Amino acid sequence: MPGILCEHCTAACCRYIALPLDEPQTASDFDDIRWYLLHEGIQVFVEDGDWYILISTTCRHLRSDHRCGIYETRPRICREYSTENCDYHSGDYGWQQHFATPEHLDEYLAKHPPRAKRRGRSTRGRRKNLHRRRIEAPRYADAVTDVRGVPLPLLMPGLRG
Repeated sequence: MPGILCEHCTAACCRYIALPLDEPQTASDFDDIRWYLLHEGIQVFVEDGDWYILISTTCRHLRSDHRCGIYETRPRICREYSTENCDYHSGDYGWQQHFATPEHLDEYLAKHPPRAKRRGRSTRGRRKNLHRRRIEAPRYADAVTDVRGVPLPLLMPGLRG
């Protein structure tokens, strides 16, 4: 493909967030994952043995031409992203498992029943703890609107002096 790979892409990497999950061990852990999958825009996948939750959401700084509206001040995770791990390809991510609905998870559980005895920590408990974490504002947070002019939410009072 001649030119820059991003010129041929629709910014797939800017349209989701994937976060690691503790590997589910018990029926309760799998029930938490089932609950996630009941929500629109949520998927769960397993890659190289690690479990992830995928949240479909578009970066508020993605422009209509599929380019970054804050390229010069984009976050570290974006700066470190390279064409070597680019999402623009045939669509086969090589995931070991992929769950887009609770029914996909049910099919998996029919073949791989969870352990009966409680082991490790529940993902539900971890979800509750997310509300207690202090959220630090990134240094590039001077923007008061996204690229479409929509006001950005003020997450911490006094942040934008």
